[in-house]
Amino acid sequence: MDDLRSGLAVRLPAAAAALLTVAAGLGARAVLSGGVAKYAGDALYTVLVYALVVLVAPRVRPVRAALVATAVSWAVELFQATGLPDAWGRHSALVHLVLGSTFNPPDLLWYPVGAAGAALLHGVLCRALHRVPPTGRNDRSAAPGTS
Repeated sequence: MDDLRSGLAVRLPAAAAALLTVAAGLGARAVLSGGVAKYAGDALYTVLVYALVVLVAPRVRPVRAALVATAVSWAVELFQATGLPDAWGRHSALVHLVLGSTFNPPDLLWYPVGAAGAALLHGVLCRALHRVPPTGRNDRSAAPGTS
């Protein structure tokens, strides 16, 4: 039961982070323009992949999640060099959003930026949550001998 609770305690925030990241990405496209919007979208794409990695594997450590998210983002970008995502994206807006369209080498630099930001936030949250003193009989904040 504790594994279920701990899994949900990680998966629910990861799902919320994924939804917020999609909203941020769409917002960036609506508000920003040019290269700023494009590269913010690249970084946020990897943040979304990162959140999905944590959703699937809630015990994953931040560095590993960042490496996986970066690798997936790079794989999608390199796949764009085949031209298939562009062709498929012409028939489906969803495919276009997920796979993009054309290979752009500078995009490869922005994926690790998003992964690093997500890993930093994930690490800070993990450390903050582990510092919260437990409640109940094993409360470390209680005076010695009073539990």
